[in-house]
Amino acid sequence: MKNYALLLVLSFCLFSCSKNEKTATTPIAVDNFVRAADMSFLPEIESTNTIFYNSANVAESALSTLKQAGCNTIRIRLWKNPTYQFSGLEKVKAFATKARALGFKIWLTVHYSDTWADPGVQSKPEVWGNLNLSDLKLAVENYTSEVLTEINPDIYQIGNEINDGFLWPTGKLSTNENQCIDLLKVASAKIRAQSPKTKIMLHYAGINTGTNSGASWFFNKVKDVDYDYIGLSYYPMWHGKVMADIKTTINTLGATYNKKVLIAETSYPFTFGYNDYTNNIIGSVDQIISDYPASSLGQKEYLLALKGTIKSSSYGIGFAYWGTEWIAFKGNQATDGSSYENQALWDFNNRVLPAIEAFKND
Repeated sequence: MKNYALLLVLSFCLFSCSKNEKTATTPIAVDNFVRAADMSFLPEIESTNTIFYNSANVAESALSTLKQAGCNTIRIRLWKNPTYQFSGLEKVKAFATKARALGFKIWLTVHYSDTWADPGVQSKPEVWGNLNLSDLKLAVENYTSEVLTEINPDIYQIGNEINDGFLWPTGKLSTNENQCIDLLKVASAKIRAQSPKTKIMLHYAGINTGTNSGASWFFNKVKDVDYDYIGLSYYPMWHGKVMADIKTTINTLGATYNKKVLIAETSYPFTFGYNDYTNNIIGSVDQIISDYPASSLGQKEYLLALKGTIKSSSYGIGFAYWGTEWIAFKGNQATDGSSYENQALWDFNNRVLPAIEAFKND
């Protein structure tokens, strides 16, 4: 009986050791390629009880459809004190919490403005309008800390498309370079100190890398700022129609500044048609790449080609699709609806489009 018991113990040990050895030697796949969707309009759209459908034409939440497709990151814009409540801190925090609970990473694009910030407009929040430089730096530091405390994103984008700086006129890069750099450094230092695991991004709209212009000019100016990721917007109608230029830019900037690079915004039409009375951004063939027509297949092939271009580069680590969810949710006669419904990843019947396959982890 003793021998039988000893045999059982030895057998169990052998089984356990074998199992543990197998577990220890099995590599764990790490998903480091960012496949993001900007979904900033979704809370408003969902508040109207708009229904989204998956590829089987079954009603499904947009976030669930994205998750099953392989999207791993949700990008959300944040405004300081907006009249548009869905981009304020309270609503953004609730949305980020919801997305994180579904397993998404959170990429926060903090505009440091009460409204849209882009290369042509970088307005200070109204409450900061009359602050001197010293007080503005303190306001930026405190606000950045508040954002980290409330949301703590995986990626913190300081400003949005800050080609000529942010917080104008104080932080306008071309006229107040030192002040702009100081403000960026304040935000960066607060993120590093308070949330060391958060990745910091600086975002430029365009892929031009001329010696004294474009992205090269910008990232040379901010070279002393502590950050992790270079973010670039790429829209063919504004930034060129040669896909190979994207790879060249990624490799040039990545090697020059020793940074990882993401295409932080892109989009493409699946039709030139309209689904409401709001004028669309894109509506003619001269605005797109001839190899990829404005069709559901063309949209898919464009996004797959862009993804492949990024992955084939030496420094590219992902992309974000912009206007992903911005369907004509206010009705087909709305004049204040979507200017992007023909570039969304759901069609005019709110059914997900084939381009969503580009989020697959491959």
